Amino acid sequence: MPLYKTIHFSRSVGTTTQILVWKVTESYAELLEQVVLNDSNRLRLDGMKSEMHQRAFLSVRKLLQEMGHTDLDLYYDEFGKPHLHGENHISITHSHNFSAIIISDETVGIDIELQRDKILRIADKFCDSEFQFLDMDSDEYIRKLTVIWGAKEAIFKIRNEKGISFKDHINVQSFELNVKQNKAKLHFNNLIIDFNIHFEEIEDFTLVYAFEN
Repeated sequence: MPLYKTIHFSRSVGTTTQILVWKVTESYAELLEQVVLNDSNRLRLDGMKSEMHQRAFLSVRKLLQEMGHTDLDLYYDEFGKPHLHGENHISITHSHNFSAIIISDETVGIDIELQRDKILRIADKFCDSEFQFLDMDSDEYIRKLTVIWGAKEAIFKIRNEKGISFKDHINVQSFELNVKQNKAKLHFNNLIIDFNIHFEEIEDFTLVYAFEN
């Protein structure tokens, strides 16, 4: 399938951010034919046991190509965080048949998650203060939990520091689904960092991206 969705915006003068979303409908063979991989990522691809993961991995490279980059422009640091050669920041995510990337002049993180009942069983593992505004009986409960998880995952991708606890160190403020943005705060190792969170729902998935202030 061609590119599913593109989001362009600027939070301030002189900054640009682009988010691209791909819905994976192609076969593994079709995707492999359309992308170029560097040697290390070819080994990573060959080592993946799930074809779904292989297709997601390749679809991210398709998104890079849509942005004028190739896999050769992408590298990972010692902590597994992706980077682009040059000045721009990048973050990558995929879940089931969706993948997305965000490229920005600013420090960013992105996550996409399928909305599902499974999150109810682990809510107390990543939520704490958020329970003050969550209504467990609301039909929005799963959707809001998914936003919270996505926000914390996106923030973790930005900081990428060992020891950060979603429950103990990242606090997501109260929000409404129709507003599509909110704020979060990280308290870790004597640091207090604020984040702006943006989110939207795509089919049965929630896309969340975060900016460090």
